[in-house]
Amino acid sequence: MTSPNHTVLIVDDVPENLAYLHDALDESGYHVYVANSGEMALQVAHLMQPQVILMDAMMPGLDGFATCRRIKAAAETQHIPVIFMTGLTEVEHVTMAFDAGGVDYVTKPVRPAEVLARLRAHIQNATKMQQATSALDAFGQATIAILPQDKRLIWQTPLAKHYLQQYFGEWAAKEAGNSAPGLPPMIYQWLESCVQQFASGLPMQGLNVNQGNARLSMSVANTTEEQWVVVLREHSDDAQIEALGKLFQLTKRESEVLYWIVKGKTNKDVGEILGTSPRTINKHLEHVFQKLGVETRTAAASLVASKIKF
Repeated sequence: MTSPNHTVLIVDDVPENLAYLHDALDESGYHVYVANSGEMALQVAHLMQPQVILMDAMMPGLDGFATCRRIKAAAETQHIPVIFMTGLTEVEHVTMAFDAGGVDYVTKPVRPAEVLARLRAHIQNATKMQQATSALDAFGQATIAILPQDKRLIWQTPLAKHYLQQYFGEWAAKEAGNSAPGLPPMIYQWLESCVQQFASGLPMQGLNVNQGNARLSMSVANTTEEQWVVVLREHSDDAQIEALGKLFQLTKRESEVLYWIVKGKTNKDVGEILGTSPRTINKHLEHVFQKLGVETRTAAASLVASKIKF
């Protein structure tokens, strides 16, 4: 029996197939949505956000392959794994399923036990990825994941999206009306170089983009066959102060005080920078130490250094 919170969307134009699978999955504890066409599947996937989609490959109108491509092209649904159901087992059709963005397939007539096993595996994987993304979001991390084969964007944290819009404004304006998530040409070209360097066993070089007094740096942090994780960091006083606030749950003024203390400034220096007295700075610092669970400047600086790279 699976968790009642697990949701699946079944897409098939044959009512009997929908009813058969619906009953089998419902009895196993899934919350089941159904769609009898590709167009309806797109609407349901967008509104209900199922954890996995069982997609009939051959349907009139918008077939399963085209539907899957559109699901993977939309930022709101690209993360949902799609398992194809098909009676076509020839290599070309299996290839079409994976090229469209599918993660797996089962052959018709479907066997409930096999479908349930595939669902459990892919929901588990999707849940782990979602938890990892949520954790990154919670800590204010700017991270994106791409497919190394074609450099296609898989997911991005909100802060990463903000940085891309901020540093590549002209590109972001053009992408605003495009449902398919993409990457700025500069980043795409950089990733192509990284792939070549990785294949040759060479260290992958980072990318830096300057904007006024601020700088955005990008580096590949993790590589697997399925995805590469890229970390984005903004280097500026304001960006680092904001990051400290999010990470340690500090007020803006507490973040400013901590930032300059980590930079080696005295209370008097920080007071002059922020336009207040050393005594006020000391009061803020007491609150900062309490929130960080430390007692000295050295301990605070060490903790910050272990969490954020200035």
